[in-house]
Amino acid sequence: MNKSWLSVLIPVYNVRPFLAECLASVLQDGIEGVEVLMLEDCSTDGSDRLAAELAARHAPQVQLLRHAQNGGLSAARNTLLDAAQGDYVWFLDSDDLLLPGSVRDLQACLERFQAPDLVLCDFRTVRERFQLKHRLRGELHFHTFAGPPRTRLSDRAALLRGAFDRGHLHSWSKIARRELWEGLRFPVGRYFEDMATTPALLLRARSYVYMDSVWVGYRQRAGSILASNTVRKVDDMMAALAPVPALLAAQLPSLGAETDFAAGYYAAKTFVTACRFEGRRGDPARLAQHLQSFEAMSPLAPAAVVAGCRARGWWWRALRVGYWLGRATAASKAS
Repeated sequence: MNKSWLSVLIPVYNVRPFLAECLASVLQDGIEGVEVLMLEDCSTDGSDRLAAELAARHAPQVQLLRHAQNGGLSAARNTLLDAAQGDYVWFLDSDDLLLPGSVRDLQACLERFQAPDLVLCDFRTVRERFQLKHRLRGELHFHTFAGPPRTRLSDRAALLRGAFDRGHLHSWSKIARRELWEGLRFPVGRYFEDMATTPALLLRARSYVYMDSVWVGYRQRAGSILASNTVRKVDDMMAALAPVPALLAAQLPSLGAETDFAAGYYAAKTFVTACRFEGRRGDPARLAQHLQSFEAMSPLAPAAVVAGCRARGWWWRALRVGYWLGRATAASKAS
């Protein structure tokens, strides 16, 4: 492999309590040829000073970039992508961790499977207090792909289907050849940037391997972006999937019914999340807006998604989607 076979890209913003542990988790395997780029996005909690200290301590392997003004997660990731030199890129949020052996296992995967374009991995949650209920929920191992593991594959329809089935579109569980990101960047100023980019990234992969191993520790904390929803976050979530139907139709005209349904049901789950938020806010008028977004972001008509749930014996899911579909339709007629 080349001198820099992997770039680990870490945006940094107000994560001082977690940053040193995050970086240590990347460096712990001591693998050569791994560059680590941190982007300091104008933190206000001292993360900037700590990032500078860590970069100086681990130079030249660790490099620190800076934004002149805060640009948000998407802008930070885009700057990191522009600076990356590795054959592969792996995003890691600065409050998360790589599990021991993850980089070594990735290196072995690339060698064993003749350097596929994309590697997908699993993750677990990291909590200050990990209780029995969290273990029972399966938080020690979340699977990100529904498909055969540890096999080099090339069926992109199956790749999309497997990713949508599991519903984990985050970038940090997808290690991709850097060339797959050429011309593809995160939408600046918007939340749920992973949902907006991952489908396009998957469609670019000519080969992929799913490693059913936990490589990432995803930290649950109150201050994270996904800890609570707001109107803006919900709107960004609904907008993120809007390009998906046209993207799928343009690049893979014959995805197949199962892949269309997987994407449609993922859109339906997103729709239900948005509607439940509006239900708690007591703003039924916005349900009509979300119905329009659902129709735009699903390869299947909403009624067809409900019918597909019933055909699979998913009665509770069909009821849940159908309930909010009915309320949103009524709100649309009343507006």
